[in-house]
Amino acid sequence: MYRLARTAFFQLDPEHAHDVAIQNFSRITGTPLECIYRQRLPPRPVQVMGLHFKNPVGLAAGLDKNAQCLDVLGGMGFGHVEVGTVTPLAQDGNDKPRVFRLLQAEGLINRMGFNNQGVDVLVENVKKSKYEGIIGINIGKNKQTPIEYGKDDYLICMDKVYDHAGYIALNISSPNTPDLRSLQYGEALDDLLSSLKQRQKELATVRGKYVPLALKIAPDMSEEELVQISDALVRHKMDGVIATNTTLDRALVDGMPYAHEVGGLSGRPLQNKSTEVIALLHKELKGAMPIIGVGGIDSVMAAKEKIQAGAKLIQLYTGFIYHGPGLLKKIVRNI
Repeated sequence: MYRLARTAFFQLDPEHAHDVAIQNFSRITGTPLECIYRQRLPPRPVQVMGLHFKNPVGLAAGLDKNAQCLDVLGGMGFGHVEVGTVTPLAQDGNDKPRVFRLLQAEGLINRMGFNNQGVDVLVENVKKSKYEGIIGINIGKNKQTPIEYGKDDYLICMDKVYDHAGYIALNISSPNTPDLRSLQYGEALDDLLSSLKQRQKELATVRGKYVPLALKIAPDMSEEELVQISDALVRHKMDGVIATNTTLDRALVDGMPYAHEVGGLSGRPLQNKSTEVIALLHKELKGAMPIIGVGGIDSVMAAKEKIQAGAKLIQLYTGFIYHGPGLLKKIVRNI
């Protein structure tokens, strides 16, 4: 059934196809048509960041930016869903077209630019949801916020989502917001992490609930830079790290249609690069915190490679778009 649906959707512009899918999923939730997407998966429970996940396979941020489809995604069997990236204020993102399929490589290039309806809308949608899995909320900064004040946007979002998140993911690695990746280095990273961990401590005391913080990093760092970021993660006692975001590297898709488009590349071309980052992090962190592996997971073998490299949880995105809910079922059944 998904092959037929994909054939139809792939006739549409990628972003339009995404919007149509989100709208239709929202409409059929709670109706007999739920049978189209609902599937039963065997339990594969795992404890990560002090949280109980019914299985280790989640959906990466970017697909359900505004938390509109949590119940649908839960019905498919995801052990966790990461919604967002969300910013303090609603924003349109970058100019269209901004999503491109690389069919030969089963990849996507996007330069969305954190388009979302704002943190308040996302929180209301989460509150309405009946999803019983773990909800990760991925937070970022508004494009118009100067990078030197970016920390304030993260703190605003953290305050607003704290009561409603299983964990909070800090997105400082998207290539589509100007200067955002500069927050991954040196004093800027130390300042951001120390401020957010201090606010986490304060909120945990006031709210009586500890919500883990995970940092999402880029795949395009050198080994030396990854060693430095690992050191920062340990020093600031982060609860987890998500590896990785999309890549700017076009080596594996050079010459293919749309490969020249500006933006982050995801899917199969990212598979080995993200696994290498996970392996290096695993070596450097020495078990200090769990790694959530994402990037090019399009098969059971790709999922197992991420886990063998050191990931405790994995996330799907582009592979899910190309292969549908059946990919989730195959992975959960075979890990």
